[in-house]
Amino acid sequence: MKLAALFTGGKDSTYSIYKASKENEVVCLMNVISANTDSYMFHTVGSVLVDMQAEAMGMPLERFYTKGEKEKELDDLKEFISRIKEKYGVEGVVSGAIASEYQLSRIGNILKELGLVSITPLWHTDVEEYMHSLVSDGFKAAIISVSAEGLDSSWLGKEINEETLRELITLSRKYRFHLGFEGGEAETTMLDGPIFKKRIVIKEYKVIDEGQKHYMDITKAELEDKV
Repeated sequence: MKLAALFTGGKDSTYSIYKASKENEVVCLMNVISANTDSYMFHTVGSVLVDMQAEAMGMPLERFYTKGEKEKELDDLKEFISRIKEKYGVEGVVSGAIASEYQLSRIGNILKELGLVSITPLWHTDVEEYMHSLVSDGFKAAIISVSAEGLDSSWLGKEINEETLRELITLSRKYRFHLGFEGGEAETTMLDGPIFKKRIVIKEYKVIDEGQKHYMDITKAELEDKV
């Protein structure tokens, strides 16, 4: 099946592309840029790397801008997906939903109206098992935003590997946040993986403090050949 992928640049959307690509053809990446940093539907941190990630994966990238107004942003998303369906002739859309009924139902309704199939490889997955698979399959995801008790600014820029994952599991049990950050407790960006032809290296960034939320304002990153 020919698919487009809703792509944020984070771990869930990237890993979903990897999983979906095993039985389908993912022909383009769809990235929604929201002016609302508190959008329930779209990630806003780390979007500066999306073009670089698309280049690293060797895939065409389509971008769409929305003001991020609640519910109105769904009309924007429908318009975007409709354009992609017509341009690429896709039969379905893959997304990185794990447990958010809010996101899945709204995306699902849009796809149904457009006659497209919804592909969600991570839906209701065992999140601890998924996170271990992410690491063992060779993906390099870095934490670029934190906004939950138990996750302070020292986590910014850290790569999720076996060592840091053990720490995250312990903290998620202690502070009761979702290990996969499905509630927005943190956000990630993908730097490398088996579907990347090159890897991304973050060279410069500033830490932005918004009280309960801390995030990386990435000012310089580069693509490097993989060793």
